[in-house]
Amino acid sequence: VGRRKRSVARIILRPGKGEWVVNGRTMQDYFPRPTHQIRVVEPFKVAELEGTFDVTVRVRGGGLTGQSDAVRMGVSRALVEHDE
Repeated sequence: VGRRKRSVARIILRPGKGEWVVNGRTMQDYFPRPTHQIRVVEPFKVAELEGTFDVTVRVRGGGLTGQSDAVRMGVSRALVEHDE
């Protein structure tokens, strides 16, 4: 779970090819701005785990910036839980 302002995101990581589903849509469709997409994927780049997990996200509340930051926090927490 990740939270930012009024946004709450629930993240599920599964081993895979790096596919993203955000509220039933692709990440590029849900977050059309490249800045949001970069911020969401950043935890994978830092951990050098790009393309190793399929990510399923349920996010609600707030605007797109708050939602993208909530997803980022949730992904970071999930990666820490996977491998401290």
